[in-house]
Amino acid sequence: MQCPECGSSEVSKNGKQRGKQNYICKTCRRQFIATYDPASSYSEEFKRECLTMDVNGMGFRGIERVKGVHHTTIITWVKQIGELLPDAYDPEVPPDVCGLDELETFVGFKKNKIWLWTAVDHFKKGILGWALGDHSADTFRPLWAIVATWKCYFYVTVRVALPKALGWSVYPGFIPEGDQIVSKTYMTRVEGENTRFRPYLARLHRKTLCYSKSVEILKHSIRLLLHYLKFGDVPVPQ
Repeated sequence: MQCPECGSSEVSKNGKQRGKQNYICKTCRRQFIATYDPASSYSEEFKRECLTMDVNGMGFRGIERVKGVHHTTIITWVKQIGELLPDAYDPEVPPDVCGLDELETFVGFKKNKIWLWTAVDHFKKGILGWALGDHSADTFRPLWAIVATWKCYFYVTVRVALPKALGWSVYPGFIPEGDQIVSKTYMTRVEGENTRFRPYLARLHRKTLCYSKSVEILKHSIRLLLHYLKFGDVPVPQ
């Protein structure tokens, strides 16, 4: 059994409510009932409205205030859909020039920083690949495994003054010598995609009070947003 709030499996019994066993999460202290099915009480249209609000910059608790549905129910819907969606969609034609960049956010609390590494076609809209984690080569490695199959002519990355180049210094360890273009000028596409990404998810806003409590939920939210940006709609959990 997992907590519907943070996904932790560290739960214990906590009395009964209306004859049903109540549980409490030892990690986030969320109380819940195991037999509660939040997805069964709302129409598909209602779910679509809530999820569309989520991918248009409104936080879970903001949706709760407007629509009257508990924020943990919305989180459950995002998780159900996110588990079915791919991380990204293959490009119709492999890009000739790939842009690589990182977007900083946080999980749990503001000192717990995390980076969204993104890869784009320098000449087309849309994020083609991403990875979520710290600023190390271990995070970038699975993304590069995808990017390397495109066999691009060049890979554009940003120039950053030392000592803040720890994350960006990862790139030369993967990109073949002579294929990396280090230039702020040519970063407009990938930085534009990252800038466009931020307004769509409340937890990616700058100076926001919204934040994801788990990396898992943030990943599901990113998958849902990428689907929305590509197809213009959101899938609905059954």
